[in-house]
Amino acid sequence: MKRVFVVLLGVFFLFGCGAAARESGYYQHSTMYRNYDHLKFSTFGYTKVDPKELEKTKAQDWWGVTVWGSK
Repeated sequence: MKRVFVVLLGVFFLFGCGAAARESGYYQHSTMYRNYDHLKFSTFGYTKVDPKELEKTKAQDWWGVTVWGSK
C-alpha cells in the first residue's frame, strides 16, 4: 500500500511539473540559449561584462523583448 502511494505521489508530481512547464511557455523554445556565445557568456563570462559583451547581447537578441516597464 505504501508503494502504491509513493508511486501515485511521484506520478502526480510529474504531471504537475509538465503542466507548469507547458503554462510557462518552456516547450515553445527549441533551446535554452540563443547560441553558443550566449551559453559561454551565461556559464563563464557574466562576472566581467564589458561594452563589447553588451553590444553582442543586443545584436544577437539574447534576452528577448522586455515586457515590464515598456508601457
